[in-house]
Amino acid sequence: MMDTMQSVPQPPVSPPRVLSIDILRGLTIALMIVVNDAGDGAHIWWPLEHAPWNGYTPTDLVFPTFLFLVGCSIVFSMAGRLARGASKSHLALHVVRRSVIIILLGWFLTLAPYFPFTALRFYGVLPRIGLCYLIAGLIFIRIQRPRTLAILTAVLLIGYWILMRFVPVPGFGTPTHEITLLDPDQNLVAWLDRHIVAFTQHYLHTGRLYQTVRDPEGLLSTLPSVATTLLGILTGLFMRSTQTVRTKTLGLLGSGAAFLVAGYLWSPSFPINKKLWTSSYVLVSAGWALLALGVLYWLFDVRQAQLKSKLVAALIWPFRVFGSNAIAAYTVSVVFIKAMIDIHVGTTPNGRPLTLLGWIYRNIFASHGSTEFTSHAFAVAFTFLCFLPIWFLWRKKIFLKI
Repeated sequence: MMDTMQSVPQPPVSPPRVLSIDILRGLTIALMIVVNDAGDGAHIWWPLEHAPWNGYTPTDLVFPTFLFLVGCSIVFSMAGRLARGASKSHLALHVVRRSVIIILLGWFLTLAPYFPFTALRFYGVLPRIGLCYLIAGLIFIRIQRPRTLAILTAVLLIGYWILMRFVPVPGFGTPTHEITLLDPDQNLVAWLDRHIVAFTQHYLHTGRLYQTVRDPEGLLSTLPSVATTLLGILTGLFMRSTQTVRTKTLGLLGSGAAFLVAGYLWSPSFPINKKLWTSSYVLVSAGWALLALGVLYWLFDVRQAQLKSKLVAALIWPFRVFGSNAIAAYTVSVVFIKAMIDIHVGTTPNGRPLTLLGWIYRNIFASHGSTEFTSHAFAVAFTFLCFLPIWFLWRKKIFLKI
């Protein structure tokens, strides 16, 4: 009888939920929609606009924070299964499958609704998420030792600095000698992306860069993006450890402060730059993510503030909903904004087609003139619109993991 009971397969144990990670992921997705979908691109408050080149704004912290949380989630979704003896090959196939779907989804959204294959942009937000999840996930399946992961992260960051600082850019010269360091067009990332697109245009008859001669999600800058995800993995391992909650909280906050200092110290020789995802940018953005996560962890996982205040519970609830279906929320935002742009409802005074987005913005938000306030009021309202289908999924307990 005992042998019979032991032979019955046990149901998989769900990974523990860390409320702070869910809340920060939801906040990140909500901010991503807000900053991507202003009503008027000519009227944007500077904190909600990307830095033109070197330096950063709060908006430039949104994407790396999401990738950082991807790393944290890898740990909480896989570590337990690995410890219980799950097949590494099975987990690796899961990672590959999910990564491919995310990348293909990104390409689908780029081409929809008319699918002009010749205008396919291989790079982008979802392809970068897919690539980083693929590489970091496979690394974690093979390596769970924090010291080894930390060394690998350092190799990526230092190696990328060496490439960008000392390797000559063909046709232009060596940075800091013949060309300036991190010149917008004459840098190794842009040079490589231009040659890749030239190849795909010649042989596949497709391919383009977001900014014609460069792309903010270029191929070579995927290396430091993977480092951002690995820092999230290291954080997830620390949060799953047997350390006391006090030690974890102080560790998150202390590490965040240390990364900020390190990033700023590195910036004079390797400027903070989101479009090139420089190593100093990785450290600074991870520092802010760690500080935010540390505060949320103390409030909602340790002190459980949401259980003591209905007001706090109501304030964090939308972000929990967004965080439960993050990729779905981003997909919904792209589909909605494309539909609003592609639906024409008339013509403008100068005879151009008037889109549904333009009509809504002019008649509801900016009837007395467009300003930064009206532009971002539209973005907030649009974010609420995107929230509704995600709320429906939440109520139905449907969580799209892809």
